[in-house]
Amino acid sequence: MKASLSRRLTAEFIGTGLLVAAVVGSGIMGERLSGGNVAIALLANTIATGAALVVLILAFADISGAHFNPAVSMVDALADGLAWSDAAAYGLVQCVGGVTGTMAAHLMFGLPLISLSRRARSGPAQMFSEFIATFGLIAAIWMCSRLRPSMVAFAVGAYITSAYWFTGSTSFANPAVTIARCLSDTFAGIRPADVPGFIAAQLLGAVAAMLLCRWLVPPAGEAENAGAIISENAVYTGRHLKA
Repeated sequence: MKASLSRRLTAEFIGTGLLVAAVVGSGIMGERLSGGNVAIALLANTIATGAALVVLILAFADISGAHFNPAVSMVDALADGLAWSDAAAYGLVQCVGGVTGTMAAHLMFGLPLISLSRRARSGPAQMFSEFIATFGLIAAIWMCSRLRPSMVAFAVGAYITSAYWFTGSTSFANPAVTIARCLSDTFAGIRPADVPGFIAAQLLGAVAAMLLCRWLVPPAGEAENAGAIISENAVYTGRHLKA
């Protein structure tokens, strides 16, 4: 039975908050313990983020779909798997949850609740990196949720873990996380001025991935063998996003 909207929104708030706390907190810990070695700090940040994603998706999938990402909710709505009003509510609580996660991480490490980041992440290479990062994330979610639904959590965690290293932007791939990270002047931060460009690239990457994947795995009525399509309505977990 589908969970009520209030339960789904609570799951999205908690899940996004814990995800951002993992991203920001592991960045602070990694920077403090790495002795100035940026590669070691990034590795610590990467492992914690990927692991947190797997756990959080498994924990909240059956309640809300475990989006934790406005780009995912937008694609879900575009594919008629989620009402636009619900998608807007998802996006709002994801952003609020992300900011709360940043503040929680700061509290855990004795930092001010909010500190605007001064870490520059600008330029065409960074924007293209975010396009690719989000394109790959949505593609992984879409394809796995239809063809390997039990593996979505692991696919997402593995993809983000790798994308931290093969994208120049370290793969934010999430508007809510991007907004939350601009409020942290730490290893994981991003200047507020760079946020709009990141979000625009993320949304474009998400739409591009949806269009391609919808062609690769068409709606059941258009597929030559509808039985080969395991799930018609899933994003992130196999429970949302109609094909």
